[in-house]
Amino acid sequence: MLWNRSSKGHSAILSAKPLRIAHVTATFPPYRGGTGTVCYYNALGLARSGHEVHIFTDKRSPVPADTDPPELTVHRLPVVFRIGNAPLLPSLLSLGKFDVVHLHYPFVFGQEMIWLNRLFRRQRYVITYHQDLILTGAINSGVTLHHRLLGKQILLGAQRLMATSLDYAHASRLAEIAPKLGSRLGELPNGIDDSRFTPNCDAQALRAHYGIGADDPVILFVGGLDRAHYFKGVEVLLQAFQRVHADHPRAWLFLIGDGDLRPMYEELAGTLVNHEHVIFGGHIGEDELPRHYAMSDWLVLPSTTMGEAFGVVILEAMASGKPAIASRLPGVQTVVEDGVDGYLVTPGDVDDLAQKLRLMLDDPQQRREMGMRGRAKIEARYAWRRIIPRLIETYQAVMDETSRPSA
Repeated sequence: MLWNRSSKGHSAILSAKPLRIAHVTATFPPYRGGTGTVCYYNALGLARSGHEVHIFTDKRSPVPADTDPPELTVHRLPVVFRIGNAPLLPSLLSLGKFDVVHLHYPFVFGQEMIWLNRLFRRQRYVITYHQDLILTGAINSGVTLHHRLLGKQILLGAQRLMATSLDYAHASRLAEIAPKLGSRLGELPNGIDDSRFTPNCDAQALRAHYGIGADDPVILFVGGLDRAHYFKGVEVLLQAFQRVHADHPRAWLFLIGDGDLRPMYEELAGTLVNHEHVIFGGHIGEDELPRHYAMSDWLVLPSTTMGEAFGVVILEAMASGKPAIASRLPGVQTVVEDGVDGYLVTPGDVDDLAQKLRLMLDDPQQRREMGMRGRAKIEARYAWRRIIPRLIETYQAVMDETSRPSA
């Protein structure tokens, strides 16, 4: 048995033998990003269910020896060159034999290698479609052209294509090819370790460390502050915080994340509000991240484009018993229920975001109740123990189909 039935009644997943699975991803911890985090927990859940799991990613920088859990075999491949978070890894052309290759899409340069393996070595693969690749300026025209000429073929070559939500799939570049995919297109949401992120975490000492009062409201942002994450809407958040801070001078804005755009955001913060109440926390280690959620009162994810497709940070906040304010974007709007466990705002609308910040600031009891409802949702829908059995079922269905003799 590869997934035990627990006292909570989780369905058992049976398999005749353990599978040998490869996960291919452009980013992976210790680099913090939604795609890499999802890949990590997919792989870890599969390994702890009895499967042999290998991760193939780039050799971004020296990684401490104890970074990767012992259940996983992580191959950090040499990079020929890199454009943003798109490394060219020729070694992907010589993957060993696997029962299933799981590609985390988009992965420019990597996805093409997996498709070529399918053509020349008949290696079956499945895809998690994390989001459309949307860039700025003239380069986005190249992205669109690539999708038309090759991207569609890569997507259509998958035995299964799992969108993080069908809401996002039908609004994204997948919509055009959905009829051809037919039953191969499905939904597998991102998940969260709800034993790691919990409401039962005391963060008063952490507040004291930052000089934040025990009852001061703390607004949290978690995301990359680099050019690859230009769409996170940090400028919108800083402007909205400026509008509410005069009426709520005890409020704090705490931003977790780092990158080449951080100096620009820090300069903007200094011109807009009392810089002492805007803290750029930089990179926060994984062990410390749950305490920083516990220190906050709610999360804001003010993304401006469909480059944001889900929002793993929303799950982290809700698992911690905190509500979220997030942009009303396809996919994201399936995670936050407006007025129930958070609020949805119009992407890029400073006025709308400021209004929702005021609602949170003015009603502490309401935000605590929202946080409790969010935690209940996590336990019911988004805990990894709910997600991993569905992923195993998907792999097994692919194995069953490809093992049948043709008519």
